[in-house]
Amino acid sequence: MLLIKVINELLRLVIMRNKIIYLDNAASTPIDKKVASEMAQAAKLYGNPSSYNDCGREAREYIERSRLKVARFLGAHSDEIIFTSSGTESNNLAIRGIAANFKNQKSHIITTQIEHPSVLRSVERLEKEGFDVSYLSVNKEGFVNRDELQKTLRPETVLVSVMYANNEIGTIEPIAKIREVMKKSSIRSLFHIDACQATEYLDMNVNHLGADLLTFNGSKIYGPRGIGVLYVRRGTNISPIVLGGEQEFGLRAGTENLPAIGGLAVALENIDKKDGERLSKLQDYFLKVIAELIPEVKINGASGKDRLPNNISVSIPGADSENLLLELDKHGICAGSGSACASHAVEPSHVLKAIGLEEKYLN
Repeated sequence: MLLIKVINELLRLVIMRNKIIYLDNAASTPIDKKVASEMAQAAKLYGNPSSYNDCGREAREYIERSRLKVARFLGAHSDEIIFTSSGTESNNLAIRGIAANFKNQKSHIITTQIEHPSVLRSVERLEKEGFDVSYLSVNKEGFVNRDELQKTLRPETVLVSVMYANNEIGTIEPIAKIREVMKKSSIRSLFHIDACQATEYLDMNVNHLGADLLTFNGSKIYGPRGIGVLYVRRGTNISPIVLGGEQEFGLRAGTENLPAIGGLAVALENIDKKDGERLSKLQDYFLKVIAELIPEVKINGASGKDRLPNNISVSIPGADSENLLLELDKHGICAGSGSACASHAVEPSHVLKAIGLEEKYLN
């Protein structure tokens, strides 16, 4: 009965708009027209950026202009910007690239229970290789336990990796306060931030955030898929995980993807942080309507300014998420359940389990 009520209300909106309703932007956004146009122009630059000829130099100059735009967006230096193929690769490079320098030592890494799979799988692999890993707990809204962080830091801690904003429940972590906990400690650990979900709406200045490493990608900001960025603060000792040529300052081998790099730079220029105000109003309206339709609904994550304006996570007792998504899809409503990178997993969301959601809400 609950399932029918939800579908009927959303179906009414589809009929009114007479087109597909796309509610899966946390997984991937459409490509902006300006971005697509820039990518088409960049595709005409067929020279290899590593070649010593006019065509190659033209391609290289294009990459460096784009790199400068990315650096300015982050408040960083151009040589601190590394282009990768995705947020996942950037997270892997940040974590495994730092860990590579401590393989013969008993080193310690701290992360949280609600990270993206690309972070969790990376540190799990490092555990098998002999690293000690601590997973910080979160409260029912998804906020990291900062007291636990303070107690968990130790002389062997080489890296702390915390997500800026959660991709499933939208909770925005107080990154600056987390960094402050680290600064007050006598331990000098590196700080990595997965900011893939935050880029469109939050302050991304790496100096304000206190980031040593920061990850984001193009597919969450109306930019191209297949492009990611890893910011690496000057002086940070990091090793490549993709080997070959000396592209990207020797940290990421492989011929650069010019159209995706150029498209990403334009997508960043298009960002208007004020758009969050409009989305916040839509978010409030949606939550109000669904609470009226289904009093039993559970809203997951933080509220108000502590939540991404484009995120809504709800659990409905008695409604199987897979069946609900399939039914919505039949009617032109595209939505998601949990992380897209773990969409084929049989187990309930690790994020919802970490915030202590009752069993009846975990279907």
